[in-house]
Amino acid sequence: MVKLTIVGRVKDGLPLAQEARYMNNETTTSHNLSSNYKQQAEFLLNEISKGALPLPSMTIRVDHHSFNYLVVNGICFITLCDSSYPRKLAFNYLQDLQKEFDKFDNGLIYKITKPYSFVKFDSIISSIRKQYIDTRTQANLSKLNANRHRELDIVTGNMSDIVERRRNSEILETPAANYTPQSSSLLWGSPRLEAIALIWTPIAIITVIAWILLWVSLVFKMTT
Repeated sequence: MVKLTIVGRVKDGLPLAQEARYMNNETTTSHNLSSNYKQQAEFLLNEISKGALPLPSMTIRVDHHSFNYLVVNGICFITLCDSSYPRKLAFNYLQDLQKEFDKFDNGLIYKITKPYSFVKFDSIISSIRKQYIDTRTQANLSKLNANRHRELDIVTGNMSDIVERRRNSEILETPAANYTPQSSSLLWGSPRLEAIALIWTPIAIITVIAWILLWVSLVFKMTT
């Protein structure tokens, strides 16, 4: 079953529309589950906008589910399905969404600034999703049997690996992002080095003065 769908803009990772199957359940557990998967879908959209995930499509395993996404003309269509749901149907569903989305004016789409504010597409998502609930309908069986011997050329990955890559990337980026000339001098401003400076600075000054006096006396003797 298709359980969650998000449509977003790749340019800036802004989610535009949604249709959440889980939202129809009122239990706390179901609500928390829905929120968790929605956050993961938004995370994937953000990763796609950063160029961290392959285009134009991918399947990502998580728990007993799979996220499938399709990117066309700068718009990303993401859906969450049971792991047993036919992947071919999932991508047919995303393609149907993309065809309907293309009917809207691009100028309108790129003027949207608030997340999930393209609410007129929410009902379209709901309507198309209903066509894919039962995988045994004649229409869906026909889609499954079309090119049945042809494998989908789609990259498959795991959510845990994607999250780990992002975490490692942020760890590597943090030192460079936080670097300032002031931070490089923190070591020299430490109390221990200040104490050392207080001890050795006078000694160094006295040594320099002694060398100057010695040099002056040698020069004076050579001239007399």
